[in-house]
Parts: sequence; structure tokens; C-alpha cells
Amino acid sequence: MRQKFVAGNWKMNLTLPEAQALTSEIVNMLHDEQLGANKPQVVICPPFPLLSSVGHLLGDGTNPALGAQNFHQQESGAYTGEVSAKQLHSVGCKYVILGHSERRQHFREDDALLGQKLKTGLANGLLPIFCVGESLETREANETFDFISKQLQDGLFHLSPEDFDKVVIAYEPIWAIGTGKTATSQQAQEVHAFIREQVAKAYSPEVAANTTILYGGSANAQNARELFSQPDVDGGLIGGASLKSRDFVEIIKSF
Repeated sequence: MRQKFVAGNWKMNLTLPEAQALTSEIVNMLHDEQLGANKPQVVICPPFPLLSSVGHLLGDGTNPALGAQNFHQQESGAYTGEVSAKQLHSVGCKYVILGHSERRQHFREDDALLGQKLKTGLANGLLPIFCVGESLETREANETFDFISKQLQDGLFHLSPEDFDKVVIAYEPIWAIGTGKTATSQQAQEVHAFIREQVAKAYSPEVAANTTILYGGSANAQNARELFSQPDVDGGLIGGASLKSRDFVEIIKSF
């Protein structure tokens, strides 16, 4: 179901005391400022060692909810150093980020592997935040739409309509991640509208209308309101700004 949505991706940052302090600040600010009906779905995605402690500070875990940044595609087994979807669910995770450009680039995750992860995650009660997005070279070659279309076709559109309904899509232009550069609101809207069109073709206009599509790529407290005002931008997957409680809460209030 399409909804307003803000997820914080902490990446490989914060110690346990820092994470506890940040989480408490965010939870208290959201409580004190009483957003009510305007409050989007909020998800916080810490590194693995911090999940349980952060989860305990999120109240009933519905909003804000706890999310993970990754998991192994197998249910269990001899995979030293890895974490399973079942383990994530057991510590309170409701969401998981899949297909982030940093996972694709640094860990060589391809669409075949991501397809396995989608299947395993959904089977274990995790709701995927599935990332797509192009490099600067791809954009400058005017191949953005072809590139994203292939990511969607190979990575997502094999799902049944029932499973696809559980997915949140995040458009993250790689050239805007951690660079300080941000897609203009018009650029973001153009790609979000394209993604929604592709969903309509693959499934139906009704499914497309109900799909939540986030923007990720140096979104911050200063530009979030303009980005979120676009008709096909339903919220943000926030990186660096999610590590600052005041900034993150201001982004949450940007609808």
C-alpha cells in the first residue's frame, strides 16, 4: 500500500552508546512534536550489532520500525560471518534494504542474487526496500531509463503481485550518494514517474498507484520538502542525515 515513508540507513556507523543516544533522541522528538496523522512510516536501519539494542528503544516496533541493511540469501548454514533473514526477524526487524548500490558495487551483488534474497526475506516476514539507480556515466550517456528498466525487470518483476505489494522501491542515483550532490526535484520526479509506469506495465495501474517509491541520494533537511512534494516521490531513504537526530526528524516532518 502506497504510504509516506522515511527510512534511515546508518551504514557502518555509530558505536552502541552513540546508537542508543541517537535512537532515544529521535523517539523522544517524534513523541514530543506529535506529528499525528501526518507522520510517515519511519524505519531505522542500524548495523547488525546494534539492531537488538536499537529495537528495544523503538516502543512496539511499528512506527518507528526496525530495519536491517542486508542478510544472506540462505536460510541457515555454514556461512561464517553472515546473518540470516530469520535471525533478523527474531530480533524485531520488519524491513530490510536490498540492492543498495554499495552492496552491488563493493560486494558484487547482482540481480540473480538479489532475487534469491527477495524470496528468502519475504518468506521470513521481512519487507524489502529495493534499491535501483544509475551511475553518472549512465546518466550522461542518456541511458538512465534503460538501465533502471533492466534493474526492475531482472530484480523485481519476477515477484507475484501479492509479494510485489510488500516491496518499497528506492531510487538512488549513484552519483548523488555521499557526494553532496542531489537530483533536482524535477529529475527525481521524472525517474519516479518512469518507475511507476514500468510497474503499471508489469502488473497493473492499480498496483503502480499503490507502490511506495522513495528517493535516496543526499536528501537532507533542507531539500526534503521540495523532493517530497513531487507527485511520485513518497519519501526518502536517508543516509548521512539520518545520523543527526534533528535533521532526521525535520526530514520526517517534510510532508
